[in-house]
Amino acid sequence: MPRRAVNVAVSCIALGVALALAGAGANYVRDQQKKSYNGKQMTGGDPDKAQNAIKQYGCAACHDIPGVRSPGGLAGPSLSSISQRLYVGGAVENTPDNLVRWIVNPKAFSARTAMPITGISEGEARDVAAYLYKH
Repeated sequence: MPRRAVNVAVSCIALGVALALAGAGANYVRDQQKKSYNGKQMTGGDPDKAQNAIKQYGCAACHDIPGVRSPGGLAGPSLSSISQRLYVGGAVENTPDNLVRWIVNPKAFSARTAMPITGISEGEARDVAAYLYKH
Protein backbone atom coordinates (compact mmCIF):
# COMPACT_ATOMS: atom_id res chain seq x y z
CA MET A 1 0.00 0.00 0.00
CA PRO A 2 1.44 3.42 -0.93
CA ARG A 3 2.64 5.58 1.96
CA ARG A 4 0.10 8.31 1.15
CA ALA A 5 -2.78 5.83 1.37
CA VAL A 6 -1.52 4.64 4.77
CA ASN A 7 -1.33 8.24 6.01
CA VAL A 8 -4.88 8.92 4.82
CA ALA A 9 -6.14 5.74 6.51
CA VAL A 10 -4.39 6.62 9.78
CA SER A 11 -5.79 10.16 9.63
CA CYS A 12 -9.30 8.82 9.06
CA ILE A 13 -8.99 6.44 12.01
CA ALA A 14 -7.64 9.23 14.23
CA LEU A 15 -10.52 11.49 13.19
CA GLY A 16 -13.01 8.71 13.92
CA VAL A 17 -11.54 8.14 17.38
CA ALA A 18 -11.57 11.89 18.11
CA LEU A 19 -15.21 12.16 17.06
CA ALA A 20 -16.15 9.15 19.17
CA LEU A 21 -14.40 10.64 22.21
CA ALA A 22 -16.08 14.00 21.63
CA GLY A 23 -19.42 12.24 21.43
CA ALA A 24 -18.73 10.33 24.63
CA GLY A 25 -17.77 13.58 26.37
CA ALA A 26 -20.95 15.26 25.19
CA ASN A 27 -22.96 12.26 26.39
CA TYR A 28 -21.27 12.46 29.80
CA VAL A 29 -22.09 16.16 30.15
CA ARG A 30 -25.67 15.55 29.01
CA ASP A 31 -25.97 12.66 31.50
CA GLN A 32 -24.69 14.84 34.37
CA GLN A 33 -27.12 17.62 33.45
CA LYS A 34 -29.97 15.11 33.32
CA LYS A 35 -29.00 13.67 36.71
CA SER A 36 -28.82 17.17 38.19
CA TYR A 37 -32.22 18.05 36.74
CA ASN A 38 -33.72 14.76 37.94
CA GLY A 39 -32.26 15.24 41.41
CA LYS A 40 -33.83 18.69 41.63
CA GLN A 41 -37.16 17.44 40.32
CA MET A 42 -37.22 14.41 42.60
CA THR A 43 -36.24 16.14 45.84
CA GLY A 44 -37.00 19.83 45.41
CA GLY A 45 -33.40 20.47 46.44
CA ASP A 46 -30.43 22.08 44.76
CA PRO A 47 -27.42 19.76 44.40
CA ASP A 48 -25.15 22.77 43.91
CA LYS A 49 -25.85 23.88 47.50
CA ALA A 50 -25.27 20.47 49.08
CA GLN A 51 -21.50 20.58 49.61
CA ASN A 52 -21.86 23.30 52.25
CA ALA A 53 -24.37 21.22 54.22
CA ILE A 54 -22.31 18.05 53.76
CA LYS A 55 -19.30 19.81 55.29
CA GLN A 56 -21.25 21.67 57.98
CA TYR A 57 -22.99 18.56 59.30
CA GLY A 58 -19.97 16.26 58.99
CA CYS A 59 -21.53 13.78 56.57
CA ALA A 60 -18.15 12.89 55.06
CA ALA A 61 -16.74 12.09 58.50
CA CYS A 62 -18.72 8.82 58.39
CA HIS A 63 -19.49 8.35 54.67
CA ASP A 64 -17.47 8.27 51.48
CA ILE A 65 -19.36 10.74 49.28
CA PRO A 66 -18.60 11.08 45.56
CA GLY A 67 -17.20 14.46 44.61
CA VAL A 68 -16.56 15.52 48.21
CA ARG A 69 -12.92 16.06 49.01
CA SER A 70 -12.52 14.41 52.36
CA PRO A 71 -10.67 11.42 53.70
CA GLY A 72 -13.98 9.58 53.43
CA GLY A 73 -15.37 8.05 56.56
CA LEU A 74 -15.67 4.35 57.06
CA ALA A 75 -18.26 4.32 59.87
CA GLY A 76 -21.15 4.47 57.42
CA PRO A 77 -21.58 3.07 53.93
CA SER A 78 -20.35 4.78 50.80
CA LEU A 79 -23.09 6.97 49.36
CA SER A 80 -22.08 6.50 45.73
CA SER A 81 -24.89 5.34 43.44
CA ILE A 82 -27.47 5.72 46.19
CA SER A 83 -30.14 6.31 43.55
CA GLN A 84 -29.77 2.68 42.50
CA ARG A 85 -30.32 1.21 45.96
CA LEU A 86 -33.62 -0.28 47.08
CA TYR A 87 -33.38 0.86 50.69
CA VAL A 88 -32.04 3.78 52.69
CA GLY A 89 -30.19 2.73 55.82
CA GLY A 90 -31.45 -0.80 55.32
CA ALA A 91 -34.66 0.38 56.92
CA VAL A 92 -36.90 2.18 54.45
CA GLU A 93 -37.71 2.15 50.73
CA ASN A 94 -35.43 4.44 48.75
CA THR A 95 -37.70 7.26 47.63
CA PRO A 96 -36.79 10.95 47.51
CA ASP A 97 -39.05 11.82 50.45
CA ASN A 98 -37.78 8.91 52.54
CA LEU A 99 -34.17 9.84 51.81
CA VAL A 100 -34.81 13.41 52.91
CA ARG A 101 -36.57 12.23 56.07
CA TRP A 102 -33.76 9.77 56.77
CA ILE A 103 -31.14 12.52 56.47
CA VAL A 104 -33.12 14.73 58.88
CA ASN A 105 -34.05 12.07 61.42
CA PRO A 106 -32.75 8.55 60.82
CA LYS A 107 -33.87 7.50 64.32
CA ALA A 108 -37.50 7.85 63.20
CA PHE A 109 -36.92 4.87 60.90
CA SER A 110 -34.47 2.86 62.97
CA ALA A 111 -33.85 3.59 66.64
CA ARG A 112 -30.73 1.40 66.52
CA THR A 113 -29.03 3.16 63.60
CA ALA A 114 -25.60 4.58 64.28
CA MET A 115 -26.43 7.62 62.13
CA PRO A 116 -26.96 10.62 64.40
CA ILE A 117 -29.55 13.34 64.19
CA THR A 118 -27.34 16.20 63.04
CA GLY A 119 -29.76 19.11 63.16
CA ILE A 120 -29.82 19.49 59.38
CA SER A 121 -32.93 21.28 58.14
CA GLU A 122 -35.37 19.71 55.70
CA GLY A 123 -34.31 22.21 53.00
CA GLU A 124 -30.65 21.37 53.46
CA ALA A 125 -31.50 17.65 53.46
CA ARG A 126 -33.32 18.14 50.15
CA ASP A 127 -30.16 19.71 48.72
CA VAL A 128 -28.06 16.79 49.99
CA ALA A 129 -30.56 14.24 48.63
CA ALA A 130 -30.51 15.97 45.23
CA TYR A 131 -26.71 15.82 45.28
CA LEU A 132 -26.66 12.14 46.22
CA TYR A 133 -29.18 11.22 43.51
CA LYS A 134 -27.01 13.12 41.03
CA HIS A 135 -23.96 11.03 41.93
